[in-house]
Amino acid sequence: MKKILSALLVLVAQQAWAQHATTETLFSSKKGKTTIGAYGVPAAKFTPIDGKFGLLTGGYGGVLLNGKIMLGAGAYSLVNNVEMPVVNTGGYKEYVNLWYTGFVAEYIHNSDKLVHWTAGTLLGGGGVGRREKWGSDWDDHNNISDASGFFVAEPFANIEVNITKFLRLDIGASYRYIAGSNTIGITDSKLSGPSVHVGLKAGKF
Repeated sequence: MKKILSALLVLVAQQAWAQHATTETLFSSKKGKTTIGAYGVPAAKFTPIDGKFGLLTGGYGGVLLNGKIMLGAGAYSLVNNVEMPVVNTGGYKEYVNLWYTGFVAEYIHNSDKLVHWTAGTLLGGGGVGRREKWGSDWDDHNNISDASGFFVAEPFANIEVNITKFLRLDIGASYRYIAGSNTIGITDSKLSGPSVHVGLKAGKF
């Protein structure tokens, strides 16, 4: 009986050790060492702003741990003319000036697969104001009035396609939540909204 109990204890101990030795964690790799890469993603976002079409350009990037978790930063700005309600005494048209930046974290699922998904979020802040219309020569594009700052949170998800070992195509969607702005004629709810985006991810994965 003692021999049987001893054998069972040895078997249980071996199984427990084997399970401990093969447990995968978020920051572990198959070889037991943390691998470090990096990438950047220039991107374009198509989004409604106050019911009008808006085009945001920018991107994000950072350090990639074990091909799974990216920690970095991103920034975007509005590049087309989105008209604002007229509030000036002269009655001339003014347009939205919008930008934001912040910390970005992204998770990549099954990075080695041809088609896979990613998800992440941007947390940070930005600014909004009123400006004159940008022309072909971009005169007076720094003439911004009634500017205010805000907090922004933008979760996102992508479908990603591996084009080459160092280049990937991202197509996805996000929701931009903005709070704290106080520029006359434009509210947080008008600045907040969904986006559809496309980007090219380049780097060492």
